Amino acid sequence: MKKHFFILCIAFASITSINAQGLLSKSNVVFTRQDSLRGSITKERAWWDVKYYHLNIKVNPSDSTITGSNTIRYKVINEYNRMQIDLQNPMEIDKVIQDGVALKYTREGNAFFIELIASQKVGLTKELTVFYGGKPKIAVNPPWDGGITWKKDTNGKSFIASSCQGLGASVWWPNKDHMYDEVDNMLISVNVPKNLTDVSNGRLQSVKQQKDGTKTYNWYVSNPINNYGVNINIGDYVTFSEKFKGEKGDLDCTYYVLRDNLTKAKKHFQDVPRMLKAFEHWFGPYPFYEDSYKLVETPYLGMEHQSSVTYGNKFQNGYLGRDLSGTGWGLKFDFIIIHESGHEWFANNITYKDIADMWIHESFTNYSESLFVEYFYGKDAGAEYVRGTRKGIKNDNPIIGNYDVNNEGSGDMYPKGGNMLHTLRQIVNDDEKWRGILRGLNSTFYHQTVTTKQIEDYLSQQVGIDLNSFFNQYLRDIRIPTLEYFFKEGKLGYRWTNCVSGFNMPVKITLDGTEKLLNPTTEWNRIEAKMETPKLEIDKDFYVASFNITE
Repeated sequence: MKKHFFILCIAFASITSINAQGLLSKSNVVFTRQDSLRGSITKERAWWDVKYYHLNIKVNPSDSTITGSNTIRYKVINEYNRMQIDLQNPMEIDKVIQDGVALKYTREGNAFFIELIASQKVGLTKELTVFYGGKPKIAVNPPWDGGITWKKDTNGKSFIASSCQGLGASVWWPNKDHMYDEVDNMLISVNVPKNLTDVSNGRLQSVKQQKDGTKTYNWYVSNPINNYGVNINIGDYVTFSEKFKGEKGDLDCTYYVLRDNLTKAKKHFQDVPRMLKAFEHWFGPYPFYEDSYKLVETPYLGMEHQSSVTYGNKFQNGYLGRDLSGTGWGLKFDFIIIHESGHEWFANNITYKDIADMWIHESFTNYSESLFVEYFYGKDAGAEYVRGTRKGIKNDNPIIGNYDVNNEGSGDMYPKGGNMLHTLRQIVNDDEKWRGILRGLNSTFYHQTVTTKQIEDYLSQQVGIDLNSFFNQYLRDIRIPTLEYFFKEGKLGYRWTNCVSGFNMPVKITLDGTEKLLNPTTEWNRIEAKMETPKLEIDKDFYVASFNITE
């Protein structure tokens, strides 16, 4: 008991200030105009809806350059003649063409503002082509500090990949680099040296031999796709495939690995059909049957690129051989295959509009790991796994970041977010209803970008409880809610402390061996508790603390 209380004091002391609603007030964070241009829906973005991209590029391993063009088809939703296209330094736009006419543009940091000449009438569908090139930022620590990774495999052949979540797809190709507006479909054409293969999103339409001996791979994505989900993976790949008998029929699963890793991959990638079986059970059908599922070896750890999940976990279970939960269950599966593939439902199917709401991706996907464990090893195993991840919670900053400045929240969106959802499951207290809620999320918000409010409102409606204070506590505050209690004169007194205003989460307890459901508030409540040796235990699947003030 006292250990819990000590930890809570440390967490509370780290808070700068708490506002009138009892929420953490963010301070000492400075953002620039570039952050706003990157993270907000500017006037130059808001007037047009992107419909289609044709990204047509040449990747040059010899000098680490990318050159090419992006043809952008869009629908006019408000009349305006100034368009923002994003492309990050040191990349450069060479020219912009619409209706055969070269357009003028100006650059402000990573944002280009194009002056359109043709009439932009509401309802019209228009196109323009942006020609560009340069040496894109080299990834320093992908995928966290991303860009383009230029490596060599053990045979000396080029091994290249993109990774750019947060940093932005504009680090290597020009686009409308904001998550709120997903392109409906796109063609990705990648020209590479003749001894290499490119793997991108969607389905391979063709491979064209060029006169200079190079090859161009044409990949078509038929579903909406977020910008950072678009990728290139280039290497000396060999491939194998299988069909998964899923809820929507046969799902084509194709695997691309370096030549020397084919044998081990055929054995190790058996986690893919297991993943699909478990996640279709919990979340509903895989969201991109039309575009297939691919798992692609890369020179970095991995990423959730849509229908082209990237993999670099060295063909071993756990997270590079480690169990992040510390329970042993994390060594029963390959973390990267399960986690990154879980993002096909939460990130690629349901996508945040603003990266401040990144928890929508990471909290649900963190929890998907325990659901995978539960599906194959039982409910107790899954619960033990998610509880084990609590040791990674820091409670140093809120899970939700700052809006409109491309700012993600704290890393607690992973383990704390997963445990928040596990706690919510205990409140629901009906496993089939909980499963229906998860599946309902994926059908209700199918192929959509969403806000935290949409997800909160949906969950409150489906659970049948106003969860406003619950989400304020776990998403917007850093304190661990504490059930403070005492035994006196045959009664149990209890209340929530160390929490946001109005926090009223129900909690399961055991009193002298008997399970009860308490409905504490921030005010003292009392119930009968006549026992010779009073003892209270909180259900360990709730992410809360407790403090007996009589001890």
